[in-house]
Formats: sequence, structure tokens, C-alpha cells
Amino acid sequence: MDDRFGRGVNNMKIIDVKTYLLSPKIKRNFLFVKVETDTGISGWGECHTKADSEKVTEMYVLQLKRYVIGRDPLKIKNFTMVAYNDFTIKRGSMHFHSAVSGIEQALWDIAGKYFATPVYNLLGGPCREKIRVYANGWYNLEDTFEEQVQAAKNCLEMGFTALKFDPFPKPYRIDLSKEEERLTLERIEIIRSAVGYDVDLLIEVHRRLAPYYAIRFADKLADLNPFWYEEPVSVQNIDALLEVKNAVGLCVVTGEELYSKADFRVIFERKAAQVINPDIGSCGGILELKEIAAMAEPYCVLVAPHTNSTTVGLAATVQLSAAIPNFLIAEYFVNLTKFGHMISSEPIIVEAGHIKIPDRPGLGLELNEEIFNEFPYEEFPKRNLPVYYDEK
Repeated sequence: MDDRFGRGVNNMKIIDVKTYLLSPKIKRNFLFVKVETDTGISGWGECHTKADSEKVTEMYVLQLKRYVIGRDPLKIKNFTMVAYNDFTIKRGSMHFHSAVSGIEQALWDIAGKYFATPVYNLLGGPCREKIRVYANGWYNLEDTFEEQVQAAKNCLEMGFTALKFDPFPKPYRIDLSKEEERLTLERIEIIRSAVGYDVDLLIEVHRRLAPYYAIRFADKLADLNPFWYEEPVSVQNIDALLEVKNAVGLCVVTGEELYSKADFRVIFERKAAQVINPDIGSCGGILELKEIAAMAEPYCVLVAPHTNSTTVGLAATVQLSAAIPNFLIAEYFVNLTKFGHMISSEPIIVEAGHIKIPDRPGLGLELNEEIFNEFPYEEFPKRNLPVYYDEK
């Protein structure tokens, strides 16, 4: 008997979980998860990956495999609860939550295909017909200023109206010399002058600064009218983040280094940011991010999902972003467009800085497994050379 919409009992079972590590040759490998069922319906998910530790996340997925084989794929919340409570005994990590996220997305993909509807309809229905995205991955700080300006203009030609970049020199340290500060501001000023003030500039800091330096830099940045000031300090010190947020007149963003509702709770209670940017590939998946967004809503906090994907992770982000009322903007890596279009049978298209929500069931795309061997896993060079703390 057909058990859809409450008719009968579902007998669908998970029979396999497969992983695929692919490299588009940009110093990162991407981890895709395929969950297969005994009905022939399968689902795709994508885990957030960090360069040099992708295989750690893959191992988590493979270890979690025995927790899902034989289970009903529609019992998604049950899977995440068991994974957190029983597999890790409530001791999470980036790699664990990323593994759970990939499997969880695949289960939603299966659910949408089973009910023949996009995932956003299973989350309460869409709040919008398209989602705004900002361009990332367009710049290289090793390029000349002229080359960086041209890269920014290329994004405008592609229709983007918002650009994000990290203008700070490496290596990351908590202080910022006067010369580094001058160079960073000059780089932002040049881009702002090139694109004009109608384009939103999102300034990424990657948690590098101590509060004093973050505040001092923000004071000089304010005249350039940034859209936001992302992770000026690490959220691991909530008082430091709050000090910066209360001292600057900029929109402060945090959340990329947080992985669950429990992690975000203190952000809302302390009013430590105006915008959060959890990653659907590392925060626990689609439902966890929806619940985080629901927690943010009564605190008047907006949600701007972080992602490093142009395929499954982005597709999951689009589904989630369509369904939450407090969505602001999402991330899109322009340097991954070619890779995404090659491995996806239904490429995600950006038009005028927006992605239309799909009407296809599940997450709305399938991956071309037959070409995966064109993107083999890449082992990166050893990083055992000393880099001293004061070496800049």
C-alpha cells in the first residue's frame, strides 16, 4: 500500500551510504554523500570540508554508516538525534557535524523525491521565489590591484550586486600592523571605487583579530559603507565579540565556526551579532539550520547561510533559504561555477544576483557520477615548515 500522506506504513529502508571525494584543483577536496534505499530512490548530500582534513570527515560518514543502514530514511530527526546522543555522546566537532550534515541532506533529498515535491514544501513552503546571493572566490590577493579590480568588475558583468572578500594579508594573527592596516584599507578603497556604492561589499575577517584591532580597523572602514563585517573576532570568546559589536557602527556577522542550536543560543541571548552565517554543510544539516533560524527570528537576527559549494550544498542552502522568513543573502563561489556545472545534471544558475527556487523534487539536482573520475582526490603538499608567531 502507498504510505504517502499517511496512507499505510512506510517500508523503505536505507541499504547503502557512499562517499566521493572530488578535487576541482583549487586547494580543496569536496565530499559528497549518496544514500541509497531499497526502493531505488537515492539522495545526495554534501559535507563541509576543510583543506587537509577532508578524509577525517569522510571517515566520520563511513563510521556513521552502520547507524543508518536498515533505517527508514524519512526519520530524519531520529537519525540526527541518535548520531549526536549515541555516536558521539554529545561531544560534537566540526568534522562530526559536517558528516551528519551530508547524510542529513541526502535524507531530505530522498524525502522530497518520495513525496514528489521540493524539500522547501516539506519545511513549511516557500517564503520567496528566489534568493539573493553574493559572489565569493573571485579575488586573489597575490594579484595586482588592477587584476583585482578587473575580477570585481567581472562579477558585476555576471549580474552580482554583492561581493565578499577577505582583504587582510596572511598569515592570520590577532594584531594588525599599521602597514597591514594601510594596505588592507587601500585594497578595499580601490574595489569600492571600481564598483561604486550601489554594490554591496561584504568584508571577511576570518576571526583573526583581537578586539582592539578589530575596532580600530572598523572605525576606518565605516566610510566605505560595507554591507557587513564578518567574524572580526572568534566567537569562542563571546565577550570579545560583544565588545566589538557594541563598539562599531557596522553589521557584525558570526556563526561559521558554530555547529548546532546549542552553540548559537548564547549569540542570541547576548545579542552578539546582527546576522548569523551557519553552514548547512557543517551545522547539522537542513533541519538544524531551520531550527537555528527559528531561534534567531524572535531576536530579530537575520540568517545569511555560508557555503563553499555550487552543487549539493548550495542546492540544500537554496531549499532552506526559501523556507525561512529571516533570510538575508547566501554565498556563491564564482570560481566553482565550472566544476559545479560539470558534475551536476541540473546546474544551479545565478541570474541578476539571484537563484530561482527549483520546482524539481528533493534538492532539485542530480550528480553525474560517470565523470567523477575526472576529479580525483588531491593530496596536498606537506605543511611541516615552521611558521613562527611573529613571522609576517
